Amino acid sequence: MESGGRILVIDDELGIREGCRRVLESEGYAIETAATGQAGLRCVREGQFDLVLLDVMMPDGRGIDLLAPIHEQDADIVCIIITGYATVELATQAIKGGAYDFVSKPFTADMLLMTVRQGLERRRFSLEAKRLQAYERKAAELARAKEELERLDQFKTVFTLTVAHELRAPIAAIQSYLLSLLKGYLSPEQQEKFAQRAVERCQESLNMVDDLLDLAVVKQEQEAKERAVVCLAESLEEVFPLLKAQAEEKRIACVLEIRQRPFVVANSEQMAQVWTNLISNAIKYTRPGGRVRITLEEKEEWAVGTVEDTGIGIAPEDQSRIFEEFHRTAQAKEMEPRGTGLGLPLVKRIVQGHDGTIEVESALGKGSRFTFRLPPADHDLGGTHGSSQRTKLCA
Repeated sequence: MESGGRILVIDDELGIREGCRRVLESEGYAIETAATGQAGLRCVREGQFDLVLLDVMMPDGRGIDLLAPIHEQDADIVCIIITGYATVELATQAIKGGAYDFVSKPFTADMLLMTVRQGLERRRFSLEAKRLQAYERKAAELARAKEELERLDQFKTVFTLTVAHELRAPIAAIQSYLLSLLKGYLSPEQQEKFAQRAVERCQESLNMVDDLLDLAVVKQEQEAKERAVVCLAESLEEVFPLLKAQAEEKRIACVLEIRQRPFVVANSEQMAQVWTNLISNAIKYTRPGGRVRITLEEKEEWAVGTVEDTGIGIAPEDQSRIFEEFHRTAQAKEMEPRGTGLGLPLVKRIVQGHDGTIEVESALGKGSRFTFRLPPADHDLGGTHGSSQRTKLCA
């Protein structure tokens, strides 16, 4: 006895239906029958079958025309055509329509059983192949997930070691200064000098901790913090006065051009962080007498911010790494020994978190240009959008 096969017989001849039932049920198959094509189609839609024996001609239409709707219900159902006049043309049409095989009337019980067994074996192979493909896809997904977890774990280890290394230097220096003060090794003049150095290294450590906290929370804020329509020009104007003062102290010309005043859906504090980090970096790595130019405009349906300087520039081999945490170029370390290397990674994360992009163009010894693009807010703010143009010059 065989079991596990559910078969539907669709034929308008009672003798064919009942004959198929007797033969197949005696072999352990579960059988249902239908006398018309539409009745058979209802059975397919309401039940689950492994194989359908389908008469080629019925009172309400051709059995071949049922192949497509049957396979819409289950692409792996095996359909076998029952016909009294098999022709090459009919065979070609049926195979193209999705039939598996033919049984020609009149047929013997042995012929019916052999064809049905082959059809069910075909279905079993098809379902096994799909299950195998599903397992392979799942295995590939698990392998990718495992690889990603290993990569993240490695990154976490490297990141932790890097943070520890970067914080250890200023803390060790502070400890050395304080021990010198406590043990009385210093003259009164040296005491003040060492105390000042300790304060500076404390500030360096605090700056790094602040940057690490900003970097750690910005991703959560992208997902959880409510955003609003922000005027990108207002965020720039808010931070510019302090940055202007820093430029003046270094005798650096600073040009601000607000050509349009685009609005973006964003977090205003994070927009201020983007401007602050980009402009302060440009000032920091530009020598006295140099120039920093900040531009805000709308271009090709983007809000575009540009910070350009005549500073030390970035070597080609470093340009692909400047957005990595803690990475600082040799030229940057030489000009400014103290720095966290976290400002640009923070900028990139904020910009990308707002569905924007950031890129850099630079030549060593000639300067750099950082350009970020953000999608503008899709709304009308009473005609103020892009209506104001102004240029500010501070030397």
